[in-house]
Amino acid sequence: VQLVESGGGSVQTGGSVRLSCSISGYIDTRYCMGWFRQVLGKEREGVATLGGDGSTRYRDSVKGRFTISKGIAKTTLYLQMNNLISEDTAIYYCASRPRFQCSFDAKDFTDWGQGAPVTVSS
Repeated sequence: VQLVESGGGSVQTGGSVRLSCSISGYIDTRYCMGWFRQVLGKEREGVATLGGDGSTRYRDSVKGRFTISKGIAKTTLYLQMNNLISEDTAIYYCASRPRFQCSFDAKDFTDWGQGAPVTVSS
């Protein structure tokens, strides 16, 4: 499985960014997919997950602002981020978990993209 993120960059507080993750290789479309983020010196944390049944989960701080979704062909994972704040500044990673049941623990995900930096400034 190969995962390649794109769409990161710099944005002002209150702005929006959409991250994309291109998915290639063999992967069951029912597997759990997720977005994680990491700030230098801190642990990687779950941002949003999407199960094969369409179920979603978000960390509390992004609820109502971020939306995880897949493209119609199921070969692209998206993270729409609105009303961004400085605390959202991080490197964002796309990841897949070879299970139908989702998890919010980075240790349960086996394949990772290279990361896309997002910087939010005032």
